Order: sequence, then C-alpha cells, then structure tokens
Amino acid sequence: MNIAYWIVAGLLALFYFYAGAMKAVRSGDQLRPMMAWVDRVPMPVVRTLGAVEMLGATGLILPPLTGIAASLAPAAATGFLLLQICAVAVHLTGDDRRITLNLGLMATAAATIWLASGL
Repeated sequence: MNIAYWIVAGLLALFYFYAGAMKAVRSGDQLRPMMAWVDRVPMPVVRTLGAVEMLGATGLILPPLTGIAASLAPAAATGFLLLQICAVAVHLTGDDRRITLNLGLMATAAATIWLASGL
C-alpha cells in the first residue's frame, strides 16, 4: 500500500504544485484560456489559492517522506477534496460546466486519504 500511496499522492502533488504555481505567477489574461472562472474571482484570491495548492502538494510529500508529522498527509488530501467540492460549485454557478477534471481530482484525493491512513 505504501507504493500505491507514493504513486497516487505523487501524481496529485505534481498536478497541484504545477497548477498552484501557474495561479501564483501568471496574469489573469494568461490564465483565462485554461480557467474560465478567473474573471469572476479577484486576482489576490487566485494568487492565494495558488499558494495554498503548492503548500498542500508539499504536505502530501514531505511529512511521509521525513516521518515528521505524517498525519499532515491525509489532512492535505482532505483539503484538496474540500477544494474540489468548492471548485465544482464555482464551475456550476458560472457558465463553465466542465467538471470532469474536478471529479477525477476528487476521486484521487479520496484515494489518497484512504492510502495515507495506512502509512
């Protein structure tokens, strides 16, 4: 189960670190083609969300890797699950109805929570 955690959590962390870095450094014009919702959210909120995603990705990897505060890994995965629940709500309240990626990320975060409980 340890190998499965590292595969699933590693992919999830890679996705969120990349997405968070894009939100943290790119302009609204650069983000708009990929994320239609950035026009409805103030840019400081987008930047904060990017920073939170990068910290959460770090929380999936570093605690189990170092053995220090390993309970932070399921907490980070739970945070990503809650983030995607909110993301689905944002998508459904706007014109963007594409939530397939969000549902996949929810399933991956739920699997990571389950796998992290066995660490």
